[in-house]
Order: sequence, then structure tokens, then C-alpha cells
Amino acid sequence: MSVLELGAAEKSYLPEELKLSRHVGVGANQALMDQNSALTESFVANLNDVVEEQGVKSEKLSNLGADKFDAVIMANTVDFLTSPREVFRSAWYLLKPGGIMIVPFVNKDAYQSKFERAQTKMWRDFNDDQHMWVCGSFFQFSAGDGWEGLKGFDISPENAKKGEGVAALFQQGAGMNMFVVQARKAMQDEAIDPNDPQKSFRSKMWLMPTLEDRDKKLLAPRLTRAYQFLKSDEEINALAKNVEALPKVYESLIKMDQFSFTFSMQAQLAADLVTDKDFNGNDHQIKALKMGKLILEKCNFHFMTIMIDISQLNLITTSYKGLGLRTPSKEFWEPIGMKTANMVAEDKINLLAHLVPRFGSDDPAQEESLKQFVSGLDPTFDAIRSKCSSLSEADVQLVGTELLAAEILIPGRSSKNEFASWVGALTESEILDILEKRRSFKKVAVTALEDMRTRRQAEIDRQEAERQKYLAQVEKAREERTIALNLKNGKMELIEKK
Repeated sequence: MSVLELGAAEKSYLPEELKLSRHVGVGANQALMDQNSALTESFVANLNDVVEEQGVKSEKLSNLGADKFDAVIMANTVDFLTSPREVFRSAWYLLKPGGIMIVPFVNKDAYQSKFERAQTKMWRDFNDDQHMWVCGSFFQFSAGDGWEGLKGFDISPENAKKGEGVAALFQQGAGMNMFVVQARKAMQDEAIDPNDPQKSFRSKMWLMPTLEDRDKKLLAPRLTRAYQFLKSDEEINALAKNVEALPKVYESLIKMDQFSFTFSMQAQLAADLVTDKDFNGNDHQIKALKMGKLILEKCNFHFMTIMIDISQLNLITTSYKGLGLRTPSKEFWEPIGMKTANMVAEDKINLLAHLVPRFGSDDPAQEESLKQFVSGLDPTFDAIRSKCSSLSEADVQLVGTELLAAEILIPGRSSKNEFASWVGALTESEILDILEKRRSFKKVAVTALEDMRTRRQAEIDRQEAERQKYLAQVEKAREERTIALNLKNGKMELIEKK
């Protein structure tokens, strides 16, 4: 059995009869760890020096490798962590699937005179019951469902004074109250499970930086719906791989106007992008996304006219020229924004999802297709208006961009002349049928979104019920516990019932 001890010092407090094949100590003081005969190896690392949203900033700790330890123990250390989310993420990374992380701690006043100033303010402000709940939240907010079997125990010695209600607030520290919170590392899906794709997508996002828990909950059902429409193994494999690019996508989206481009819209655009087999999150595509979103932000809720921040466009255009990419420039995006100004935000998201993956291919034919898309907007819209005079301008632009995206954006599907002949031959009923099919996709998405909201509320209710159950278990454990720590010998012993 291999154990990693975070916050290690001169003693590990593990049973003497427990024989470990490997026991690695990571602490703040090498001299203290050298006194600990239980450790097979040790090194110093500052657990409060972290890379935000990733983990502890320690090359030695990272070099231990993923999935290496059966257990991670972090005793009397959690109350000193300034970035617990990252520390728990590092622990999750180092644990084997099914491995357990055990976090024991004592009441906040147990070593008040010596270490109180080192404790975080949050820890000092909370009582013992809150500490157990807070420690449990560190598991939850580090890797979410990547932890399973989360439990908390009160293992206080029998002589620790316990009060009830308000009296308990005045008795904190009267005895050495001791607690343990633990959870196991869940198994992460390597491939997408066709029987439960949503579970697989959730597991792939457990440790993703940049994405908030809200974003992951919005993305999972959308990715699942997209997966269910894929037909070839090539498309499925591309989606499984492209999910890894979600943090880069969200880095480009998080600064967008939340009023005109909601979190749900962000999730839909991100899901649409990674579903496209030609999207891989390369620099050209990410920069195209940044430029395209400027168009989206400026055009939402604007009709007939569009205001583009030329300085921002020029800045990104300069970046593109430095990359040697010709078409993603102001001359490309500004006409698209102006000619599609009537489209609603949801339809513009779909348009971006069509365009962005087409960049960065280094394929001259693809570059030419992008140019033909822009030059084909006006004649395509004119042809649709001539056949369907009753259509709103928003619908004209929606149908026109959909037709161009389907036939012109993908090299080899239709030449410019072939496309013009095909559009010219379309009847009014055929165009209206195309529009209705496009709208039906939106209706399905709206229904799925409502279903997701219902399931999300059910999950919130379930979590609250779990919280109440957890609190009840803590109280019951106090009343019915059968073991406690003997402070004289440092061992867990049976309690003699009177």
C-alpha cells in the first residue's frame, strides 16, 4: 500500500502494525520529517504556493505522477490552506482511481497559542460543525463528481466536552474535539460511454480549469445531445478529443457581455465548436473566435445597423497577419456582422460555430471557401427575398447563411456557379421547408434546456437533502460512536459504554 502524507512532520499517527510499501511525506520542514521513521521518502513543498485552478506549484510533487497512491492523508493541515481547491486537485491527480483521501483535523482552539495566527480567517470564524461542512466543500469544489463516497466523522475523545445549542459555541476548545472528512477518487471515463454519455462528459470536465461548475452543468447535456446525432466513429473520436479544448474556448468567452450573451449561449457555442471534427482549438481558431465574438456582441439586439469597435478588430487583425493567416480580418468579419445584423443571438451562435472551425487548416481551398461565403451573402439573400417576400429579414439571413454554410464553407461540396444555380432553382415551399427544419432544431434545444433546468432543480433539492442527512449523521455519530482517540498513547480505542 502506498501513502502520500501532505503536511507531514515528525509523527504520522498511523497504527504501528500498518505496513506500507511506500510512505511519502510532503511538509514545510525537512528537519521535522527526518525525525519521522515511518516515512520512506520526503521533501519540502509549500502547499499554499499554487497555480490557480490547477494545483500545488511543486515540480517534485507533480513528478510523483498521476494515479500513484492508494491513500492521501492530510492531518491537521486543512485549516492552514489558503488555496484548498488547488491542494485537493493535486491530491486527486496523485491518487489511484478508488484511492481514498483522509483529512483529519482538531477543533480550532486545540493549538491556539502556537499556531492560531497561521490558521486562515475562514477557519477561525467557523465552529467545528461548520468545519466539517467546509472541508467537504473543498472536495466538492476541487473535482466535483470526481470524488465519491464523501463522509465525515466525529472521532473526539470521550472526555471532550460537548454542549448543545448556544452552549456549544462557548465550549469550543474545552476538549480535544477531533474530526475526519474523507472521500474516494472516482473512475474517470477514458472513452465516451454510449449508454451514459452525459456521465462520461461530466467526468472529462472534473478538473478542467477556467470552466465553473455552472458551465460544466450547462455543457454536459448539450454535449450529450450533440453526441447522439453523430454517426461516424471519426466524428465521435473527434468530439472526445476536442472536449480537451473547452478551457481555451471559455478563456475567449468569459469576458463577453453576460446580458446579450448568456451562460447558456456560451455553453451552446462551446458545445457546437467541439462537436465539429475540424475544430481543434488551434491559435487561428481561437483568434477567429475572439474576432467573431466582437461581431456577436455588437450585433445582438441591433437591427439594420451595426457598430464595430475598429480598434479592437485592428488589434486582432494584426495578430492574424503575424500568424500568416490572410482571411480572418476586419474585411472578413465586418461584412458578416453588417449583413447578418437582424439575426437573433442564438442564430449568430450557430453561424460562429460554422465559421470558426474553418480557420487554421492551411488549406488554400478552405481559404477560398471562406472568401466565397462572404461574397455570396448578398446574392443569396436577394434570391431568397425574391422567392419569399413575406419572410422577415432575420429569417432571410438565417436561411441564407445556413445554405452557404452547408454548401460553400466546406470545400468540394459545391462550386460558386453550382450553388447559384441550386439556390436559383429553389421554390418558395422548399425554402420555407428549410426554415421550418432549422426552427425545429431550436425547438428541440429549448425543450432539452427546460428538461435540464428541471433536472438541475432536482439535483439542488437532492444536495440539500444530502446536506441535512449529513448533519443528522454527524449528530448520530456523536451519540453512538464506539471509538475515540486516546490522547495518552495517540491510538484509537473502543469506548467503554456506561
